[in-house]
Amino acid sequence: MGMISDERLWQRAVSFAAQRHQGQFRKDGKTPYFAHPVRVALVVRHVFEVSDETALLAALLHDLIEDTTTDYDDLIEHFGKEATDAVAALTKDARMPEAEREAAYDRQLSQASWQARLVKLADVYDNYCDSRSDGERQKFVEKAQRAIRCAGDSPELQNAVKIVRDLIGG
Repeated sequence: MGMISDERLWQRAVSFAAQRHQGQFRKDGKTPYFAHPVRVALVVRHVFEVSDETALLAALLHDLIEDTTTDYDDLIEHFGKEATDAVAALTKDARMPEAEREAAYDRQLSQASWQARLVKLADVYDNYCDSRSDGERQKFVEKAQRAIRCAGDSPELQNAVKIVRDLIGG
């Protein structure tokens, strides 16, 4: 797994995501939302020990289509098809009823690149660590179990799956 090849690309991704998430906050109402994609990228790199450029870009950009006015075309123009496809795979279709949406999301994620599935594991890792109550934590345990199922048996994901399993106690 190579190091990030174009440092300016990840720097642009950080700035782009920070600008697009401007004014958004985490559930605590104090933490700027942008802290989350940065932490997800740090989990990918330093906890899961993956330096793949696509995975790191997708981590930084993963909530943009779902939570901002950014669309697929915006991302592809700035960051290319591979990272944008990973972000798209991590995006739920808000037009669907919740039960259908979650099942469709799991199918979509299960068929996505290993990088997209890795980012989902990092996302649930960060959300679990950031949860403030037992009820909230239990919700993220269930999401982590779904992410583990979606990960499948890809060799690139074995370490991340083990780390997330250990985190949630399963």
